[in-house]
Amino acid sequence: MGTKATAGKTRERILDVSLAMFNDRGEPNVTTNHIADELEISPGNLYYHFRNKDDIVEHLFARYENSIDLAIVPPIDRLPTLEDIWMQLHKAFETMWEYRFIYRDLVDITSRNRKLRMHFARIIKRATANANEVLKGLTTAEIMRASRAEIEATATNIILVATFWMSFNSVRGGQLEKGSEDLTQGIFQVMMIIAPYLRDAERLHLNNLALTYVR
Repeated sequence: MGTKATAGKTRERILDVSLAMFNDRGEPNVTTNHIADELEISPGNLYYHFRNKDDIVEHLFARYENSIDLAIVPPIDRLPTLEDIWMQLHKAFETMWEYRFIYRDLVDITSRNRKLRMHFARIIKRATANANEVLKGLTTAEIMRASRAEIEATATNIILVATFWMSFNSVRGGQLEKGSEDLTQGIFQVMMIIAPYLRDAERLHLNNLALTYVR
């Protein structure tokens, strides 16, 4: 029992340290030897818990998937509000920041690992469907005025901007991410995608929310 508990703690330590190193240095620049050195364990001990680096990445991806799936979901038993979307986007961007190595090296990671590529495609599909349902709810609540085609396109654009925001933000600034505070601008950009479809009073409310948030 004690041995199992110790092994479980070591696995979690390996995942935690790997996540920190991937986020800090970029996943392609970190090897299993780097991770073992950081943990002050032998490479053999690391391979006892994980087959290789891709195995570590897959386990971190599973953690990420569990968190991001809970970030944007329609409220149960009531229609959504603008505040709901604001808070859900905040949770989504926080999760993306926690696992930012995935977004920074998204094309590289998914192109070399078919399993992760399929998983990420399903995450995008579920997130787009959830965003679609939230926007439908806003339309039903008469907060938003949009056709079915506009809702579907807006839901896709929300996921598109959110997925590639960190890459865009680092490239346009000529430097890597400055910090989690940059995410507030990403949330603002996503909310502005919705703004043209809001009724006048709700658009004013959104602008006031945005000014408070990004100030």
